[in-house]
Amino acid sequence: MPTETFLSATPVLASLDIHRSVEFYARNLGFVARHVEQGVYGVMTRDEVGLHFWACSDRNIAENTSCRFRVSEVEALYQRCLQANIVHPNAKLESKPWGTTEFAITDPDGNLVWFSRVDAA
Repeated sequence: MPTETFLSATPVLASLDIHRSVEFYARNLGFVARHVEQGVYGVMTRDEVGLHFWACSDRNIAENTSCRFRVSEVEALYQRCLQANIVHPNAKLESKPWGTTEFAITDPDGNLVWFSRVDAA
């Protein structure tokens, strides 16, 4: 059995426009920009979570990419995302049989981003 412990993960999403991606995640989800280099790379954080962007010219790549964030107040975040009109139409807030309550948004480049809360057993 391995002895090491994994401590965190940082999604790296495809971005057709780093500045637009950074602005979207700051405005809608409260992330803070740490590094923004248009056409190269972007780094954002919120709480203990990182989010990175790599410059990509193929929208098809972003539209076939997703990631997941575990959050504490999934209902409140869902309401904020509904008001911002960014909730994916096929991924509204729902309790899942695997023990989470979750929903997803689509960012301007087509990345599908899930937010979930683990429900008590």
